[in-house]
Amino acid sequence: MITLSALVEYADGLLDIPAHPDYRTALNGLQVDVAVPPAEAGVPVRKLGAAVDTSRPVIDSAVREEVDLLLVHHGLFWDGLRPLTGRRFLRVEPLIRNRMGLYSAHLPLDAHPELGNCILLARALELNVKGRFGEYEGRPIGFWGTPREWDLAALVRRLEEAVRGPVRLLEGAGDQLAKVAVVTGGGGSFIEEAARQGMDALVTGEGSHHTFVDAREMGVNVLYGGHYATETFGVKALAAHLADRFALEWTFLDHPSGL
Repeated sequence: MITLSALVEYADGLLDIPAHPDYRTALNGLQVDVAVPPAEAGVPVRKLGAAVDTSRPVIDSAVREEVDLLLVHHGLFWDGLRPLTGRRFLRVEPLIRNRMGLYSAHLPLDAHPELGNCILLARALELNVKGRFGEYEGRPIGFWGTPREWDLAALVRRLEEAVRGPVRLLEGAGDQLAKVAVVTGGGGSFIEEAARQGMDALVTGEGSHHTFVDAREMGVNVLYGGHYATETFGVKALAAHLADRFALEWTFLDHPSGL
């Protein structure tokens, strides 16, 4: 048996939660504790849930699945300092009522060299990974590598298979690929860096409207596989790792946004 406190301590160390820079509202780590008297501080965890987003449908699914700890990529507090009223209360209340913990890992999970979204997507694309790509406050996030198949159409097909859905291609360079960068989620802002580093393609989830022009003018092919779809890899890998290490059950709670 593993207790919640011990599991959180292990996950924090595994992902380097205390030292990893992130957006102020990410609040990585344990976001909702299990309220118990001091005598019950060693509350056991038997089943994990993994999800990309913290939403009421995901939490309701976790309750039905009798999850003890919900692992998410996007936590509760992205809209900043707000009172726990309305829809915010409706997300937190079932967690507390059902004594379910909530653990969030944003950039630490994107960037992790074994369990992270970026490395796992790069491997799904069968890239020969050569190094890191893209930083946030001095810490690397993504990866770059060379593709086994050297043309753009093959990379699009591989990404469609990896995310199990459509891919939006912004054509900015030729069809032949030597260097491909991967940053999951909202990585459209890395086009300029991809151009500086001589990347032929950037694979990410989504980007702003102006990235259509950026890709053309900077000469980088940009592949958008969807923010949600490119960030399912990490939470699954984290849950599987913890379940294997501590003999737990786990389930993936899929609630795609289509974005």
